[in-house]
Amino acid sequence: MNRTLVSLALVPSFLLVAGCGSTTQTATPSPASPVTTAPAGPVTTAPVDPVTTPPSTPSAVAAGLLPPTSTKEIEVDRPIDTQPTVTGARFGEHKGFDRVVIDLKGDLPGYTARWVPKLIQDGSGDPVDVKGGAYLQLTITPAVAHTEAGKSTWTGGPIFQAKLGNVQNVVKIGDFEGVVSVGVVLDRKAPFRVLEQKSPNRLVVDIAH
Repeated sequence: MNRTLVSLALVPSFLLVAGCGSTTQTATPSPASPVTTAPAGPVTTAPVDPVTTPPSTPSAVAAGLLPPTSTKEIEVDRPIDTQPTVTGARFGEHKGFDRVVIDLKGDLPGYTARWVPKLIQDGSGDPVDVKGGAYLQLTITPAVAHTEAGKSTWTGGPIFQAKLGNVQNVVKIGDFEGVVSVGVVLDRKAPFRVLEQKSPNRLVVDIAH
């Protein structure tokens, strides 16, 4: 049975494919850390199902997915003319796996998903003050998470508490020189997969329990 989904995006409604009966609640960002100086924005509860298009239409696609089975790192190279904007992230728990969704405005970019010994802030090189049994880093390029005026398009955080079956935290660790980096703090290293979804575009990371 699916558990709750937490919305962490700039706007309160998002689109993603998941199981029936998912509900949402407000996100509770942890105290500020040196990862970013962007102020946390208000987060409101909204009736959004992370797996639906449109948001009010339930879908059983995620409920029918089996947990991922590979721990192999992933790299996708996709040159595009205009870099997309990261507008937020969401996470939720499904039967056998947790799901982290990165919402995008614009074309699907390239990305890598790799295991790292710890999370390091892009640009400064400072370590991120989070502890876990394993760390998965999603690096999105080309991409930005701010406007031309420098205002963050992914508010809140930088550390978002998830406390799911395996995913404990989702962390903004970089928005630097056309690269946006997201860290996923896990209880343990486990198989994962990255899915690409459209209308609207987003990247989906599923991690087994």
